[in-house]
Amino acid sequence: MIVMINGAFGVGKTTISNELLKVIENSMLYDPEEVGYMLRNVLPEEIKRLEAETGDFQDLQLWKEITVKVARFIISKYNVNLIVPMTIRKPEYFNYIFNGFNSIDSNTYHFCLTASKETIYDRLRGRGEEEGNWCFKQTDKCLKAYNDYNFGEYIETENVSVNAIVDTVRKKLNFL
Repeated sequence: MIVMINGAFGVGKTTISNELLKVIENSMLYDPEEVGYMLRNVLPEEIKRLEAETGDFQDLQLWKEITVKVARFIISKYNVNLIVPMTIRKPEYFNYIFNGFNSIDSNTYHFCLTASKETIYDRLRGRGEEEGNWCFKQTDKCLKAYNDYNFGEYIETENVSVNAIVDTVRKKLNFL
């Protein structure tokens, strides 16, 4: 099984993903940001400027492909369930990765966590992010994308406990 936990930076993806690790047997966390960091470190500047002039590693052509391939390798080698926290707002990237994951395991689920801009900003500040950094700059783009496009199963996190959110995901996965 692959469980994608999507949403804006600061919405609670990592918190929820870590709690899901406790309730989904034989699971591990797979964070595609690590693939992006690796690409940032190995690709020459001219390629990064050409493909990802915004500075977003998700725009690098290899990012989507490697994200799916690494998931395939992990599942094939270790036979685990993957919990995948990621902020993905571009529908074409989401579709590529979701369909790629689904080709690996037909039990692929996607949940998009939501909250108000104010709550997201409060959470970002609470985890020590500096006002105006990358995470803050992505909030409006994410909220607009999640409103304008269908990212599947939405879960509101505004004034909802972590346990209640995890229970919602568990119910939707039929893990009661």
